[in-house]
Amino acid sequence: MNKPLNVLVIDDSLRRAGDICAALALAGHRVAAVLPSSLNLSAEVQALSPDVILIQTETPSRDTLEHLSIMGRDMPRPVVVFAQDDDDSVIRQAVQAGVSAYVVDGLDAGRLKSVIQVALAHFEQFQAVKKELAETSRKLTERKTIEKAKGILMKARGLSEEDAYSALRRLAMERGRTLSAVSRDVIAMAGLLL
Repeated sequence: MNKPLNVLVIDDSLRRAGDICAALALAGHRVAAVLPSSLNLSAEVQALSPDVILIQTETPSRDTLEHLSIMGRDMPRPVVVFAQDDDDSVIRQAVQAGVSAYVVDGLDAGRLKSVIQVALAHFEQFQAVKKELAETSRKLTERKTIEKAKGILMKARGLSEEDAYSALRRLAMERGRTLSAVSRDVIAMAGLLL
């Protein structure tokens, strides 16, 4: 059996929330809290540290999607939305806000466990891609910085590209800093001299 998850439930209907809590218990999960709205979502997520957020609604409001987007930026979590609204633009907005699974026609207790597993898998895959993209972006930025610093050294000292790169490497080793940090220093110094 998979480890029990702490689930934050958001539903403005107390009766539906009770049904969700019962379905979660049957699926082997714990309810961290039940909230009537997403108004203080980031604070609640920080305080409760849920593994999953489950929202049941007729249609996700603009405010809910905005709160999810902010929470997803600061404290990303898998989010499952059970809604009645099957409008394509609403679904797209929900996914852009960070929803991992959007299920139309409400909650089916028999499928809850598998829906949560799918949401977890989507979330983990998205986080891995996001991390890889950030790493690639960081490396590209470092590469551009090194290239710019090489260009400055080539122009200022009349060095070849290879000699400029060697000079940057030597400086990085002498100072015990990364090549990109030394390159930023060279660019900053060149900016002061101009």
